[in-house]
Order: sequence, then structure tokens, then C-alpha cells
Amino acid sequence: MIDFGFGVNVARAVNMDRNNLDTAHDIFNSLPDLQACIACGSCTATCTAGNLTSFNFRKVHTLVRRGEYKEAYSEMSKCMLCGKCRLVCPRGINTRGVVLTIKKKLGDY
Repeated sequence: MIDFGFGVNVARAVNMDRNNLDTAHDIFNSLPDLQACIACGSCTATCTAGNLTSFNFRKVHTLVRRGEYKEAYSEMSKCMLCGKCRLVCPRGINTRGVVLTIKKKLGDY
């Protein structure tokens, strides 16, 4: 067999029916401006914690929408709450408030 230097990745499918989305709905109901996120990536591009760690605000947002709370909660501990992401958000989303709310709501995970 010839080794071409790459392999086939295992497909990652998210079973939305298996995940409990009640907490995600609760988070989005308490933060209605989060629905305005257009996933432009400005928050991730300017993130100080993202430059020093693997923190990615868009990834956390996606994980919460999918109901994958353990991964989202472990990512939230990396945020430094500096507020740079809020300054560059074109939709004016209170990203610091989002981080604090997600930490509070996911405290059990």
C-alpha cells in the first residue's frame, strides 16, 4: 500500500435529536441580541485569548446552538473578558454579557 501522507477523517455528525436544546433556548431567550449574530468572525479575529489559546467565540456560539454544553463550558474558561470582541462586533452584540450568561447557565456542566 502506498502512503500518500494523508488519511480519511471520520465524519463528525451531530445528532440534534439526541441533544437537549432546552438550555440553548433559555440562553437565546435571555440574550435576544445574540440572535443577530451573523458569524462574521470579527470577534474571533481580535480575541486576545484566541491568540494565546485555542479559544474561539464563534465555536462556542455554535456549540451552544448544537446543545454540546460540556465543550462550550470548557471553552468559556479561556475567555479573559477583555471586551475587544464587543468593540469590533458590527451588530453591537454584548459579547461579554454573552460569555457571562453562558458561564452562569452552563455552570452545572
